[in-house]
Amino acid sequence: MFSLINRYTPANAKNDFLSGLTVSLALVPEAVAFAFVAGVEPLVGLYAAFFVGLITAVFGGRPGMISGATGALAVVMVSLVSQHGVEYLFATVVLMGIIQISAGIFKLGKFIRMVPHPVMLGFVNGLAIVIFLAQLGQFQIENPTTGTAEWMEGNMLYMMLGLIAVTMFIIHFLPKLTTAIPSSLVAIIVVSLAVIGLDLNTKTVGDVASIGGGLPEFHIPMVPLNLETLYIILPYAFILAAIGLIESLLTLSLIDELTETRGRSNKECIAQGAANVTTGFFGGMGGCAMIGQSMINVNSGGRGRLSGITGAVFLLLYVLVASDLIEQIPVAALVGVMFMVVIGTFEWSSFRIMKKIPKQDAFVLVLVSGVTVATDLAIAVIVGVIVSALVFAWEHAKHINVVAEDKGASRIYKLHGPLFFGSVANFLELFDPSKDPDDVIIDFQHSRVSDHSGIEALDTLAERYIKAGKTLHLRHLSGECKELLEKAGDLVEVNVVEDPNYHVASDKLA
Repeated sequence: MFSLINRYTPANAKNDFLSGLTVSLALVPEAVAFAFVAGVEPLVGLYAAFFVGLITAVFGGRPGMISGATGALAVVMVSLVSQHGVEYLFATVVLMGIIQISAGIFKLGKFIRMVPHPVMLGFVNGLAIVIFLAQLGQFQIENPTTGTAEWMEGNMLYMMLGLIAVTMFIIHFLPKLTTAIPSSLVAIIVVSLAVIGLDLNTKTVGDVASIGGGLPEFHIPMVPLNLETLYIILPYAFILAAIGLIESLLTLSLIDELTETRGRSNKECIAQGAANVTTGFFGGMGGCAMIGQSMINVNSGGRGRLSGITGAVFLLLYVLVASDLIEQIPVAALVGVMFMVVIGTFEWSSFRIMKKIPKQDAFVLVLVSGVTVATDLAIAVIVGVIVSALVFAWEHAKHINVVAEDKGASRIYKLHGPLFFGSVANFLELFDPSKDPDDVIIDFQHSRVSDHSGIEALDTLAERYIKAGKTLHLRHLSGECKELLEKAGDLVEVNVVEDPNYHVASDKLA
């Protein structure tokens, strides 16, 4: 930690400090809103944002990435809280953290590399839409008579839209004049001072909820320590752990791309897990990386761990000593900041490349975006990866073919393309034992057997030639293919390697 601080220059430290301050202001309404979504008190969301943000900033694998309470997790938590209460949520968050730590220890973070680029684009676009839709709730106010939320109308709506426009104008044009201070921070301060100084009637953070409170206290979740409790919380813990890790690791990859650096995925898994275990014992709702706040941080100049630490510390200070001041910030300023995040996050180039990329990739991109909006990020990414894998298998299944050559009394089939579950049917259609000579050789120099389905296909083909009274040889099998076939043993009906009883031989006997 000391060596890390030593590498800071005054300019880097200033950028991280100011960007962290900007992020902390944007974290407040998000944490409060997600706490309401989960059905818990605002402080439960704020404490989670503090602990998760601080611990991942210090120990995480991606400096500059911001973590806190997120909507993707909150929508899963709501049913648990409504059915069993908040104490079960705290216990679930602790177990969730343990699962995430285990994922980091067993180095499962590397599997994020399996996410194809169209899935990444769909994830980014879908999340941008989700962030946008989440801001629409700020255009509602509570009717004092009925106690229900109603959409803004008239002057209040025009005031809200005007302040949002001013905020976005400052964020967009200020960097063209100076980058000494983050434009998002300047926009929030200017709009807030204008609202207070001119006594404008607009919705403020204080209208959403009171954020004042004390220091978080250590608290062991008050749940029965038995198998029944485990059966209740374990499914939720796994789902939350998966969503948290997927969102965090995809955000890490995105920040890597923006900053042209590389984070450490397994270290991030462990840090996220440790943060959630801690917040579960201090009355927090848990969390993960936040793409919106991470984008604010990066665009404001935050690159190091100090930015995340600053954001978390200021967030706690707001709760302890500055709640009255923060509650005067107009919601419109924060919505304007998030709208700029949406514009910066959405991959607008995806519209331009739609007609240039393969149709299946375009389909996956749109599919992941839609599923992200309709369900949640984890399901969207899993669906996207599965569809991409099936498309890949289907396309490669078409590439298997043979070139036949007669040499003396033998016919040699030179096989091209991988032999795997997707290409088995096409592979078997390439051969007709009734029309082949008595001696047939399949040359695997330009092919390979990839899985058990390939082994079964070879056995099926061997049986066909045996029934036809003909001999089949397998030649030029790679060492890897030989190992795969030899390991199968009794898992297949006919052993096509080195088994003279079936008149089938490998290149070693041919």
